[in-house]
Amino acid sequence: MAINYEIIKEIGKISESKSGWFKKLNLISWNARDAKYDLRDWAPDDEKMGKGITLTKEELKNLRDLLNDMDL
Repeated sequence: MAINYEIIKEIGKISESKSGWFKKLNLISWNARDAKYDLRDWAPDDEKMGKGITLTKEELKNLRDLLNDMDL
């Protein structure tokens, strides 16, 4: 079964690997479903992707709060 996706909005790049892939946060619709926030590695042309995680807006807010509370 093919996985279809549409990048609704590119939020930003977090890092770039030596191979040229980017770890990015995007808002993505997977298989024509409601868009979710998505964090994963992407090839420079956005045609290939690595494993990642998807988060609802509420989950993303919770993650933000956790990160803000960390002593970095």
